[in-house]
Amino acid sequence: MKALVAQELSGPAGLVYTDVSEPSGDGLVVIDVGAAGVSFPDLLLIRGEYQLKLDPPFVPGTEVAGVVRSAPADSGVRSGQRVTALSMLGAWAERVAVPVGSVTPTPEGIDDGSAVCLLGNYYTMFFALQRRAALRAGETVLVLGSAGGVGTAAIQIAKAMGAKVIAMVHRPGATDFVASLGADVVLPLTDGWAQAVRDQTDGRGVDVVVDPVGGDAFDDAIRVLATEGRLLVIGFASGGGIPTVKVNRLLLRNVSVVGVGLGEFINRTPGAQAEFAAGLGKLVDAGLRPPAPVRYPLSEGRAAVESLATGGVHGKVVLEP
Repeated sequence: MKALVAQELSGPAGLVYTDVSEPSGDGLVVIDVGAAGVSFPDLLLIRGEYQLKLDPPFVPGTEVAGVVRSAPADSGVRSGQRVTALSMLGAWAERVAVPVGSVTPTPEGIDDGSAVCLLGNYYTMFFALQRRAALRAGETVLVLGSAGGVGTAAIQIAKAMGAKVIAMVHRPGATDFVASLGADVVLPLTDGWAQAVRDQTDGRGVDVVVDPVGGDAFDDAIRVLATEGRLLVIGFASGGGIPTVKVNRLLLRNVSVVGVGLGEFINRTPGAQAEFAAGLGKLVDAGLRPPAPVRYPLSEGRAAVESLATGGVHGKVVLEP
């Protein structure tokens, strides 16, 4: 079968579209891949910059949607069923084998490209907002990096949960895209943005900040939190280093900095993935739909990952065999 293989840890340049062995189905669910997601952690992994360090060659990709080819007899999963799954590796291929516990039925009414969009980013943001932030209807959520995959999911899920959303954009031309996601206010992430956020909240500040950016924006994000506000640490896409905070600022202002690590939580909490899938599924049943993904053939995977690396896309990039 064909796959996109990381032959060296040099980012997109190290990816090669080539033949690989079929995955072993022993005790696993084998899926014919209809679409595989491309995420920022994937990019870090193939650069050798992720916390998980792998020696090449390996097939990246953790998000997959497709059709079951085979499954263990007692798995509750049947051949021909449309499913999605979060895998450790291997999704950037024509077929992938995954543990039974990582498989969930694909929601009705969406294709594989859209279904795969609901995995990493939307699971992460449902976990972040529903569980880690305990978001309540009527609260105000500030989203940094709002035109990316995490930001897109954050806006849509926060709105679906009844929040007001202020979205920050730093990419030229992203304003219309972000507004189309349902954000109540869209502001440029330029000097003085914190004051602009305060102006939008009558000086009160926001209840929750979604921060997949890190870097220089972090300090201002702390400053714009309202009393009992929560800043969700999602990642460090700015590349500007991992920020630090003086905890006396948290004490004096009664605010919290909250880590969001979906993968580690799922690994340590049996049944968590099914719980989040069910909660997100209710939002999908109520009408939530991710924006149309940017689709690339698997054979052009190097260009797809490069588009993510350069910030050349809005929303989610998917690969289709």
